[in-house]
Amino acid sequence: MRPVIGVPLRYTHMNDERPILYIGEKVRRTFQKAGGFVFSITPVQDVDYINTKGNEFPQLTEEEKKLIHRNLECCDGLFFPGGVKITPYDRYLLEVAIEMKIPVLAVCLGMQMMSCYDEEVKLESNTSNILHNQEDDDFSLVHEVTILKDSKLYEIVGEEKIKVNSFHNYHATSNHVYRTVATSPDGQIEALEYPGDAFNLGVQWHPEISYDFDDNSRKIIDTFIYYAKVKQMSKKALEAVDI
Repeated sequence: MRPVIGVPLRYTHMNDERPILYIGEKVRRTFQKAGGFVFSITPVQDVDYINTKGNEFPQLTEEEKKLIHRNLECCDGLFFPGGVKITPYDRYLLEVAIEMKIPVLAVCLGMQMMSCYDEEVKLESNTSNILHNQEDDDFSLVHEVTILKDSKLYEIVGEEKIKVNSFHNYHATSNHVYRTVATSPDGQIEALEYPGDAFNLGVQWHPEISYDFDDNSRKIIDTFIYYAKVKQMSKKALEAVDI
């Protein structure tokens, strides 16, 4: 059976300004191709997610937290896509996933959220001469990252330096819970890992976009799916014991 990969929906406006929630088509197709079943997780707060600023969101209620727990009980893995703002909903999803030992893969803003999920958001605009936003070019790898050899990421890709794509205008500036395991030539944080977890990884790039043509992207996605399958099997084993 395919492992269930939870994906928090993002939000935008249609051309007629009506708000909608969405999942990127690359995300859906890549995870289905890699062997996962995509499970959409909707926001739980009665808030205008599009027009509310990141620092204006209300705190989650206990009932809203319970809804997040219910969603994650359905998941064998959790994928944080890119987006435009960090919300209490995303932060609490990550907090609970850590508690429940659910494999996590986060990209772009998802990785940036990892860097400050339990503190004030600390992001800065890119001013580097490194190309950090290739905009609408989905088929190029535009800059190098250097990976620590004693990291899960290095274990996955088997290389100290790899080329990646890049689609971000802001970058994480600090990190105190996760471990920084990769950086770009200008010193920006490019990958984070949660110490001690089997798989809890954030990357600043988008392996789901380059999955079809880049070996390292496939290794990252496929390893995530592998650990989600392990989680799925462990849940079934516990259910069998309970019976």
